Amino acid sequence: MKFSRTVFVGAGVWGIILLTPLYFLFDAIGRQHASPITYPQFYYGFLAVTMAWQFAFLVIGSDPARFRWMMIPSMAEKLGYVLSMGILYIEGRIGVTDAMIVAPDLLLGVLFTIAFAKTSASAGISARQSRIA
Repeated sequence: MKFSRTVFVGAGVWGIILLTPLYFLFDAIGRQHASPITYPQFYYGFLAVTMAWQFAFLVIGSDPARFRWMMIPSMAEKLGYVLSMGILYIEGRIGVTDAMIVAPDLLLGVLFTIAFAKTSASAGISARQSRIA
C-alpha cells in the first residue's frame, strides 16, 4: 500500500509542479514552434483536464485501496498519451525530441500498473469495514 501511495502522491505533486507554469507560457510556447498555437481553447482545455488528473492522483494516493478502480483510468490517461505520441512519431508528425518528452508518462503508466497489481481489492474492502466499525 505504501508503494501505491508514494507513486500516486508523487505523480500528482510532480504533475502540478510541471503543469502550473504552462498556464503562463502560452505565448512563449507558440513562439518556440514553427506554427504558433492558434487554438487557445485546446491548449487551456488540455491543461485544465490534465491538471484535474493530477488532483485525482492525489486522491488515489490518499487511500489506494479505496480508490483502486480509479487506477485503471489513470493508467489509460498515461499510456494513452504515450501511445498517441508514439503514433505521431511513427507517422513523422513529431520529431524525436517531442517524442522523448513522454518518457516520464511512460514510467508513471508502468508504475500505476504495478501499483494496481500490488493493491489488493480485499485490502480496500477490509479498510472500509474497519472505518465503519
